[in-house]
Amino acid sequence: MMERARILISGRVQGVLFRDFTQRWASSLGLTGWVKNVFDGTVEVLAEGEKDKINQMIGKLRQGPQMARVDDVEIEWQEYKGEYSDFRITW
Repeated sequence: MMERARILISGRVQGVLFRDFTQRWASSLGLTGWVKNVFDGTVEVLAEGEKDKINQMIGKLRQGPQMARVDDVEIEWQEYKGEYSDFRITW
């Protein structure tokens, strides 16, 4: 089943390669969408693909890369739109 999730990660998640970590995991799982830093210090992710693959990525996001500290992960499930052809780091 194809899904779309908007994910907001808070903690020490900027400046610790979090976006690169997210992009690599999403791509390896065959997800599409984007990841970006938000002005308030969080990282926002929009991911589309199979729900179980998105859930796998969410598990990785809860861990984060070695230098990160993830305090909270908020997930908003949305209707799949199929808007993206790959997964990118954006601004």
